[in-house]
Amino acid sequence: MRTLRPRTPRWLHAWTATLYWKAAVFITVMCCLLATVLGTLVHVLVDRQTQDRARHTALAELDRGKSAYVAGDPLDRNVSVNPPDLPAPLREMTVRRHERGTQLATHQGRPVMWAATPVTGGKVLALRLDYSEQAASLRGLDGAIIGSSAAAIALTLGAGLISVSRITRRLHRTARVARRISTGDLDARVNDPRSRRPHRAQDEAAAVATALDAMAASLQTRLHSEQRFTADVSHELRTPLAGLHSAAELLPPGRPTDMVRDRVRALRGLTEDLLEISRLDAQVESADLDLHQLGPLAERAVRATGTTTEVRVIADDQVETDRRRLERVLGNLVANAHKHGGSPVVVTVDAPVITVRDHGDGYPAYLLDQGPQRFRSQSGGSDAGRRTGHGLGLTIAAGQAHVLGATLRFSNAPDGGAVAELRLPPSPESSPGSVL
Repeated sequence: MRTLRPRTPRWLHAWTATLYWKAAVFITVMCCLLATVLGTLVHVLVDRQTQDRARHTALAELDRGKSAYVAGDPLDRNVSVNPPDLPAPLREMTVRRHERGTQLATHQGRPVMWAATPVTGGKVLALRLDYSEQAASLRGLDGAIIGSSAAAIALTLGAGLISVSRITRRLHRTARVARRISTGDLDARVNDPRSRRPHRAQDEAAAVATALDAMAASLQTRLHSEQRFTADVSHELRTPLAGLHSAAELLPPGRPTDMVRDRVRALRGLTEDLLEISRLDAQVESADLDLHQLGPLAERAVRATGTTTEVRVIADDQVETDRRRLERVLGNLVANAHKHGGSPVVVTVDAPVITVRDHGDGYPAYLLDQGPQRFRSQSGGSDAGRRTGHGLGLTIAAGQAHVLGATLRFSNAPDGGAVAELRLPPSPESSPGSVL
């Protein structure tokens, strides 16, 4: 039989995983351990010293009582012969081994120090001293040790957490900057004040911040260089391509002419795509927003592709978007579905979501994990010869969706086929959707 253990809440796992919590636990445990060791050591030493003083006092008074007993003088009220409540171990040591000794015991609920010595006739002369005052002093010392230990733990924990929190705040700031860089904000920098003083020793947090800033600067420089190179090459190619296109139009009709014109059109399309990607990478594009009815807009964009694509409008509504950019996104998604997927291709409008699905083999694993990548097509499998491309269509679609403030998600349907889901931001003036 399997026993199910109660699951720990997720928020507790997240809380206990932080460096702040781990530092708090470590400081608390170490302080408690140190306070326990020191407190126990002080308690044992003071208790031993107190008992030694009490034993010496009891033996000294016992010697005076024994002298009085031998001389026949009256005994002190704390001294008696063969007292019935004398502890058995002390009585046995005195009677059998004929040695004097002491023992701390309890008498009528109060701590007492016994001292006993053998006398003539096989009798035992015993002394009983009250130990309540010493025991109360020891309890007071224990209370003082506990109180001072608690205060020391609290002060040490507070000081330690303040120091740790300063480091964790800097690490959290570095993590936030790293996340901003991962989303494309290459201008983000940590700018840790300690990294600006290279002549002073830097801690680990400053070293991480400095390395992250250097990595972001290097990445930004390389990316800008690649963007400039792509844009310059694409721009320079437009002029000779225009001349090549004009020259191709003057060629006599025939199959070679058709092949040349087809390759020129492909090269011109590739050049325009590269220019568009350069503008998207440079983040200079902005959306021209206006209110549009989503269903008719999607139908018009699908018809413009010239493909046989089914459009299903489940719920229509007005959305605030850039018509040209949205048509560009839908056109690229539909063209990609026909080129790399399988028929039928269905576009479903369920405002504010548009779904493009084909019935082919689905998106490759790299695209689902990393998103669209330029110059990496969806070729593979037995249809590798048919599935060719530059991987720019989905890259442009993702870039234009970002400009629109929309979310483009790629997935594979459970029963086969690729699914691209475009979720547009809600319009502030949208009306309730009508089911068609």
